[in-house]
Amino acid sequence: MSDPVSPVYNNRELSWIDFDRRVLEEALDPTLPPLERLKFLAIVSSNLDEFFMVRVGGLDLLLARGKNEPELSGLTTEQQLTQISSLVHAMVAEQYACLLNDLVPQLASEGLRRITMDEATPAVHEYLEQVFDHDLYPILSPLAVRDDEEFPFIPGLNLNLIVRLKPSARSGKGKKRLPDRHAVVPIPRKLSRFITVPIDEGHNYALVEDVVSTFVQRLFPGEPIVECRIFRITRNADMGVREDLAVDLMMRMKEVLDARKQSDCIRLELDARTSADLRNWLIQALDVREDAIYDLDGPLDLSAYFGLARATGFDHLRDKPWPPQPSPGVPPGVPMFDILSRKDLLLHHPYESFDPVIRFIDEAANDPDVLAIKQILYRTSENSPIIAALTRAASRDKQVTAVVELKARFDEARNIHWAQSLEQSGVQVIYGIKGLKTHAKICVVVRREPGGIKRYVHFGTGNYNEITSRLYTDISYLTCREDYGADATAFFNMITGYSQPIRFRKIEAAPIGIKERLLDLIESEAMRSREGQEAMIRARINSLTHPEIIDALYRASQAGVKIQLNVRGICCLRPGVSGLSENIEVVSIIDRFLEHSRILYFHQGGEPQVFISSADWMQRNLDKRVELLIPIADDDCRERLTHILSVAFKDNVKGRGQQPDGVYRRLKPGRTKDTLRSQAYFYEEACAAAQQLQHTGRDLFVPERPAGLA
Repeated sequence: MSDPVSPVYNNRELSWIDFDRRVLEEALDPTLPPLERLKFLAIVSSNLDEFFMVRVGGLDLLLARGKNEPELSGLTTEQQLTQISSLVHAMVAEQYACLLNDLVPQLASEGLRRITMDEATPAVHEYLEQVFDHDLYPILSPLAVRDDEEFPFIPGLNLNLIVRLKPSARSGKGKKRLPDRHAVVPIPRKLSRFITVPIDEGHNYALVEDVVSTFVQRLFPGEPIVECRIFRITRNADMGVREDLAVDLMMRMKEVLDARKQSDCIRLELDARTSADLRNWLIQALDVREDAIYDLDGPLDLSAYFGLARATGFDHLRDKPWPPQPSPGVPPGVPMFDILSRKDLLLHHPYESFDPVIRFIDEAANDPDVLAIKQILYRTSENSPIIAALTRAASRDKQVTAVVELKARFDEARNIHWAQSLEQSGVQVIYGIKGLKTHAKICVVVRREPGGIKRYVHFGTGNYNEITSRLYTDISYLTCREDYGADATAFFNMITGYSQPIRFRKIEAAPIGIKERLLDLIESEAMRSREGQEAMIRARINSLTHPEIIDALYRASQAGVKIQLNVRGICCLRPGVSGLSENIEVVSIIDRFLEHSRILYFHQGGEPQVFISSADWMQRNLDKRVELLIPIADDDCRERLTHILSVAFKDNVKGRGQQPDGVYRRLKPGRTKDTLRSQAYFYEEACAAAQQLQHTGRDLFVPERPAGLA
């Protein structure tokens, strides 16, 4: 039987796994500090949790509905699930081998030790017994399971103990012994996973599930415990709102969150020491497929090891911190409106601080001349200063409009909370557009000035979240150009007024214009190449899956256009295929920051057009979401973005190139043997610019502003 996989397209799901595999390679890299490697192991587990909930969950639903047709790469639904299981099982085995055989011993030698109950001294055992009695026992609630009843409800991604008990009583006239019974002991998420064990030096810890397992008998007095093992289930989260039937979107989103908690089990993670009898009983009770079972020889839920990776007192086991630097374009003490009135501002996060964006919104909330603030909120932090600023602005009688996307996956509960809180403070809250997710990153401030009304706009590639802004690479572009202000106003009016799509002066919006603009730009490069002109396309995006975009890039490659794609994660395009894509290069960079910025470059006959965007090149972004594509007007900003793209394609330390067969291989230095690590390069650039700002800052003339304008 011939291989059904297409040589033209990579499978989306397998490409996601391949991305996670590249993350795992960072954990396996012995040249990295051990706590950085542990962090990457945790990222792998966190990624896999989402992958199973969303992507595997979607495939399970398709198969349950009898849909087993081949997708773009030629794989059927069933074939995808089979290959996913094989690849993930192999990857998880490597993950646990790395943790148990490498990192745990290495960390123990550095004083960060896990204490198992078998090796606990009498004093440590007594201490942990007291922890159980005082801190754990009052919180635990065992759930009985009877053969003739449904399995009790337990939330997905939660640690649980499955306990097999031998009843001491007998039943009936003949006093026949009752059969073994089962119970589930959920371990609440609020409990710390790592219990500190007091010692003089270093840091000893015990896992909470080890402590509960050791003393679990106290929850079942009079019933001997035959077996007690840890398990964890993943539930299908691929479900959404039928917005055509939803009169109250917020109420329907709350119902979706409730439904997720009780959806089907699509993965079972289980202690590998579990007996065959208990394993089979649990599989039957949860109705889970055999290939969806992961017998793990080590602690479950390695995403929790984010907490251990942040343990204090072990900085020598981490990378040297790279704190965000002040931007040279934001002189200290100068109001943001004065800065933007003189020149457009481009910020490269997290190398440059996100503070100017927060300042922009904060100053707008306080400035008496600001009349209105309009902003889209997709994902925010727990105690967001931006939410606080919008609330304060509304309390000062400014017109504040917030588009809060309730359908932002896994942030629905938080966004519902923020939406209700903002409404109560007087903010006009819009829940996005029916049938679409509002994923654009934009804030517009309308200000009364001596020359008339002026609009200041922030466009971004990332969310308004000051926490993730220190972890993700993103671009901020701030301007007060009239065309951009007019477009921003028209864009918000289109969303909040439910008006017909319009033509913008500069920007483009999905789902009505970005895809068409991209296809036109790609074809324009192809046409120039056919005419003998130099032609080039460079793009930095997170994912590439849209078949129309991929096919257009293939045609451009065949026309001779040089195409460089920096795609962090999923990439369904195959580069370097003879006669199809030999002029296309695909690079993925995995490093200490999550690559998240979207930057696009089209040569256009020597007059380059450069864009930033909130959208990846995926069907969901270009066809099913409200997104923005922003052309960069300022020459300096455009040159800087071009520079960022150029450096990314020279990364031969953390860059990996996709081969024609879809496999990624690390890039190697050329003949000069010079190495370049792009993230380190950008951080050194930011530090040098900040140092220069320190030297020149004393020479700046900062005007005093009249009271009320400060």
